[in-house]
Amino acid sequence: MSASTSTRESSPQPAIKPLSNRIVGLLGPAFVAAVAYVDPGNVAANITAGSTYGYLLTWVLVAASAMAVLIQYQSAKLGIVTGKSIPEYLGDTLPPTARRLYWFQAEIVAGATDLAEVIGGAIALHLLFDLPLVWGGVIVGAASMLFLVLKDRRGQKIFENAVIVFLTIIAVGFLAGLFVSPPAAHDVARGLIPTFQGQESVLVAASMLGATVMPHAIYLHSSLVGDRYGRDHSDASIRRLLHASKVDVVGALALAGVVNIGLLLLAASALRGADGTDTIEGAHAAVSSTFGTGIGLLFALGLLASSLASTSVGAYAGSEIMRGLLKFQVPLYVRRIITIIPAIVILGMGAEPTWALVISQVVLSFGIPMAIIPLTLLTRSNKVMGKWCDGRVVGALMAIVSVLIVALNLWLVVLTLQ
Repeated sequence: MSASTSTRESSPQPAIKPLSNRIVGLLGPAFVAAVAYVDPGNVAANITAGSTYGYLLTWVLVAASAMAVLIQYQSAKLGIVTGKSIPEYLGDTLPPTARRLYWFQAEIVAGATDLAEVIGGAIALHLLFDLPLVWGGVIVGAASMLFLVLKDRRGQKIFENAVIVFLTIIAVGFLAGLFVSPPAAHDVARGLIPTFQGQESVLVAASMLGATVMPHAIYLHSSLVGDRYGRDHSDASIRRLLHASKVDVVGALALAGVVNIGLLLLAASALRGADGTDTIEGAHAAVSSTFGTGIGLLFALGLLASSLASTSVGAYAGSEIMRGLLKFQVPLYVRRIITIIPAIVILGMGAEPTWALVISQVVLSFGIPMAIIPLTLLTRSNKVMGKWCDGRVVGALMAIVSVLIVALNLWLVVLTLQ
């Protein structure tokens, strides 16, 4: 549906679904997307950054979190105004070959996401119950399938409420240690100065960026608002929904940003130099040793909640990507079974799980431009967005964000090949 100004002004359409006049009744889609920003890949990347480089890369998380707020709002805006998600719009406009290639790279990114989430859940179950990693991965896959059934049978609002419960557990589990041993303010301030420390720090920074700005969440958010609010709105409804989305995105991404930064600060203040903190298991052992078994238990529970919620959201996103780009959709449970296989294979091969998580986040960082650049072009287009197209300031900010992310990825490639 084209969102031309003349069409909207001449024949405004009521919302398909009734909309509450209270902002709180419209919140939720951004919290589903925000789960992707606190998945186990974040845990691995941020703990690796903090335990290895201290506070050095704090600025990366602050910048990435600010970028995420802008990007997720723009995705929601596209879905609200046009009634289409990013994959749907590209599926309607790209030539067949380009559409399939675009879908292929998006699926690789979604697969890397799922790898991180399932492995993270397997690690959490190992920490909590001493389960073998392979069986932990199978259990996480089965549990996420049940979570997706909840969405199909009870609706998106119930799914959103369940996600918010998971987010609360995640925040408590990952931030509890900071209340026991808060970092020094002057150390945190030094970490806000942009700098790197060798090639490896760039690799870790790229993994942090890939873990914080999530391509599949960008695709999904534009679909979530359509599923929640309907896909055809009057100008008054669009204004109300855009205002609600600003509140939704800022609240959800602020929570995700606090969790991510808190993880890095925890590792920097309490885990730096401790043996084994380059792995999640080692970090858990160090947390338990430093803060006590209670905080260690909360950390493991936060990791499990992160995995269960994020892998469900990831499967949902992959389904929407396929539906929008290929005009074809497989049942979610079939997709869940297929996408869990790579993670189970890697766990069965005995690969070091934390390093596999970090590398998966680097793969994600290369998928970010493929999501951000089309979003930037679509939201600044008067033909697509009509009167709701981006102004000069927002358009410039989106362009700057796109250039920065692409430049960081190119820099990473050059350093890796040297």
